[in-house]
Amino acid sequence: MRLENKVALITGANSGIGKAIAERFAAEGAHVAVNYLAGKHDADAQAEAAAFGPSSIAIAGDVSKRADAENMIAQTVAKFGRIDIAVNNAGIEIKKPFLDITDEEWNRVLGVNLYGSFVVSQAAARQMVKQGDGGKLIFTSSIHEDVPFPQYAAYCASKGAVRMLMRNLAVELAPYKINCNNVAPGAIATPINQATLADPHSRELAIEPIPLARFGTPEEVAAVALFLASDEAGYVTGSTFVIDGGLTQNVTRY
Repeated sequence: MRLENKVALITGANSGIGKAIAERFAAEGAHVAVNYLAGKHDADAQAEAAAFGPSSIAIAGDVSKRADAENMIAQTVAKFGRIDIAVNNAGIEIKKPFLDITDEEWNRVLGVNLYGSFVVSQAAARQMVKQGDGGKLIFTSSIHEDVPFPQYAAYCASKGAVRMLMRNLAVELAPYKINCNNVAPGAIATPINQATLADPHSRELAIEPIPLARFGTPEEVAAVALFLASDEAGYVTGSTFVIDGGLTQNVTRY
């Protein structure tokens, strides 16, 4: 059990990569707090959290709102007495030409992806400092922190900023023994990519530049997150771990 009795909060954990991380952490002995965005799927999110184990809890909240983010940490600590790991996984994207994107759309993407990572990390780090024995902050970025993605300007900007936020926090929080790292997935088979996965032609186009010639799985991303959350990664901080089947090497070699 690599995370036995550790307490972990995972944002956006009721589907895709976040769900896989929550499941893997729970399987490795962690007490898991599963964050989800409140709405029509509340009952499903509660049921999924229960499936992660008897000591898991589901916490509704919008990471782009400070009160919600701070409440996530407060509820986690109230339930388990502490927090050891915070995974900033909640994220959104909006496909729209740069010339047409609105202020509201830009701010919504940056609010969830960047501000959400900031405020959840700040609340978690404050608690970790109070506890006095360190912790782990893990960020879910994207290969599009480096690789351009036309019609997704806000998404790319947010992910590039998340990477720099992580690197800065790695230095600033090191005296408190808080490790900060980043996973940067490429093409992963998640609900957000369902339209591409369902269409053979779109799927073929997406896979063509990937050297390993397939989509990755959420479980493969979760395996890297598990390493970063574990004691085995005690000397790892400020790093980005790319999980993309070699895609960025193919894209950037020209």
